Formats: sequence, C-alpha cells, structure tokens
Amino acid sequence: MNPYIQYMYSYPHKTAYRALEGVTLGAYTSCLGGGGNSLYLHIPFCQTKCGYCNLFSVAGQGEDAVEAYLRAVERQSGQYREVLEPAQVSFSQVIIGGGTPLYLSERQMSRMFDGFHKYFRLEGAGKTDLVIETAPNQTTGEKVRILKQAGVTRVSMGIQSFSDRELAVLGRKHDGRRAAQALSLLMSADFRCVNVDLIYGIPGQTVESLLASVKQAVSFQPDEIFLYPLYVKHGVRMERQGVVMDGALAFTLYQAAAEVLREAGFRQDSMRRFVRGRDTRNWSECGFGNSLALGCGGRSYLGNLHFCSPYAITARDCLAELSGYEQTTDYTEITHGFLLSEEEMRRRYVIRHLLIRPGLCLEAYKERFGSRATEDFPLLLQWKDRGFAEVQGAFFTLTQTGLDLSDYLGPQLISPQVGQAMREWEACHGQTHDFIQGQPEKL
Repeated sequence: MNPYIQYMYSYPHKTAYRALEGVTLGAYTSCLGGGGNSLYLHIPFCQTKCGYCNLFSVAGQGEDAVEAYLRAVERQSGQYREVLEPAQVSFSQVIIGGGTPLYLSERQMSRMFDGFHKYFRLEGAGKTDLVIETAPNQTTGEKVRILKQAGVTRVSMGIQSFSDRELAVLGRKHDGRRAAQALSLLMSADFRCVNVDLIYGIPGQTVESLLASVKQAVSFQPDEIFLYPLYVKHGVRMERQGVVMDGALAFTLYQAAAEVLREAGFRQDSMRRFVRGRDTRNWSECGFGNSLALGCGGRSYLGNLHFCSPYAITARDCLAELSGYEQTTDYTEITHGFLLSEEEMRRRYVIRHLLIRPGLCLEAYKERFGSRATEDFPLLLQWKDRGFAEVQGAFFTLTQTGLDLSDYLGPQLISPQVGQAMREWEACHGQTHDFIQGQPEKL
C-alpha cells in the first residue's frame, strides 16, 4: 500500500474544472449574504521556483511586472465592489497566499492592504482574521512591522527544513540560519498565530535529520506546525531530475516526526496540522463556506460554484495565464470552473470533515442532506471494519491509523466523474496519476 496517493486539500481538484459559459458573479452574490465570508488574494511571485512546487507561481519578475499585476487586481476589485456593494456583502477573513506575498516591496504591501479597505466591506477591527504566507528571505523587520500595522492575525512561513543540504535539494534559496532568524523575528512580533511548514521525504533525509528540524522548530514555540510530504508532481523541476518519493520511507519519517510533536504537547488535528496545546478542538461545520478570490491562480467557492483560472504549473503556462488575467476586461464573467451536483456536494462535505478531527458529525450530515452518511457512502463502514475509522459520540472519525493514511483513504471518495475529468487533464498534460478510482455513490 502506498500511503501517498493524493493530498485532498479541497474537492474537486482544479484539474477537474472546465470552461463555463453564461455564468456571472452577480448571479451568485446571494451566496455571500449573512456574513462569514472569506476574501482570498493570490500573489503569484517568488524569488525562485522551488524544485517541488506545483502551485501557481512565477519567479524572477521585476517591479514592473508586480505593478502590472497589482493594477489588474485593483481593476478586478473595483468591478467586484460594484456587484457586491448593493447586497452589502462583508468579509470576516482575508487570506493572502502565493507564491510569496512578502515578495512585494514595503510600498506595494501597504498598497495591497489599503486596497482591501478601499474596495471591500470588512467586518471591523478585531472581527476580521487577516492571514498571510511568507518565506525566510522575504521576512524582514520592516515588512513584519507592516504586517502588525495592518492587523495580521496569522503568519505562515514555509521553512521546509533547517538543514542546508536538504534546502539545497529542494531548491530553496534560504539556509537554516536565515530560517531561524526569520522565525525568531515572527515570534517576537506577538502575532496571534505563527505557523511553520516542514517537508519530509526529501531525498537523502533521515529520521535524525528530520527530527533535528522538527525539534528546532518546536524550540521557537510556534502555535502550529504543518508536516507536508514531498509530492513530486508533473511539470516540476524535481520530476525532470528523476526524483520519486519513497512512500514507505516517507511514512516512517512522518510517524517519527508526528510522535515527537505529540510528545512536545502539540495536538494533531489532521495528517498535516499540529497545534500547540492539547485542548480539544471545537467542531465547526465546513465545506460550504463562501470564499471569493482575487488575482490569478486563486480559487473561489460560491455555493455549488467553484471557479479559478485554468490550472497551470510550468513557468510558460503560468506566465500565459498571468498575461491573460491582466488583459481581462470583465472580471465578473466566470469562464472556468465546476458546478457541483448534490452528490458532489455530499462528497465534498464528507471529505472536508472526515480528514480533520473531530471528524464527520453524523447528525449534522443528516440534517443538511436528509440521509445518513454511512448509507450514502458504505465505504465508510468498510473503513470502520478495517480499523481506519470509528464512531466517537456524535462523530464518525478516523482512528490514528486512518488519520495517518489520509492521503490513501481520501482519494477513494473521489467520484467517477471527477476522477475521469482529472485523468483527462493529466493525459493532455503528459502525466500518469495514481489516485484511486472514486467509489460509486452506493456500493
């Protein structure tokens, strides 16, 4: 069994999206009523493209390129404001991802934060979570000061490793010393939450070297640590170098690191997320939250409509999509996405809840869909029989074994239709993907 089939961070995957016609943002503004919405801005710029990166990002772009992009974001924001303002749509969360958002200059960062207030209705001081990603080389004292002044509540930094050798293998441009300096700077700024990303499964990495990075990260007492396996996807540099992840070794590394984190007082909420403090995680319903994306590469979720720019990985494809975005005249026209059927909404709901603790609330599922999750998805009972899942009170939840195998179990919930669309995309882009065929609606 290969424990690493696919990371189910969202569903359906972007490769299942297709061209849409006759869909406009205005037709979906009702989904944003009642507050509790998220606004996402994608900053696609990085210092370099890491060897494993399959995200929408471009490297080595100068100030003029960034300025052109920010102007396009402002045009898009202005058009969105005209559509959203009559309904008084508000946002309780702003997320800035990438790429590396702190690739922007100090002046550009201030302009970016000002734009959120200029174009959108935020839910007031202390009521809006403001989340941003960064990288060690871009984390400076002045930029951290701007983050604090803007009211940022959570900062996530991709360190990946404190080992210089492992960072070189990944194609990262910082070293362990710089990573430690940047993390120390973030911790001293007293953000509500600081997260650290680490990668395991790096060629040449050992249990000892991984645990050295984990323990060094723990020594700074960040609020969260995410452990990511090294997936080598089609189109990334490491694929061209012939790198293939050793699933068995990666799983050994993961188990060792997870044990150290739990012993250090981190609560494991998912296969990847470890939170400092052992308090029980409060359940909150997810999977139907609405999020509106700005920029090129970000994904929007409005009810059963998911949309974004076409999926791109290589520098050529990303630059082409970026150029198309900047030349767009009507950003309120939705041209690429996925309309989820009722059955796909059920799958999304199960995936979004089951892979993170405390799991799937059986009664909440029944209230929302009018049926039982275990009847709609008999596969869940098969997992229970195999020791991957169990019922704890109101929740159908993964056991520790099941949680450890999230990237093996989750893909089994992909529908045949979505799976076929993903395979078609992969065939067109020269990739053979190993995810498990989704199960029929009723087994």
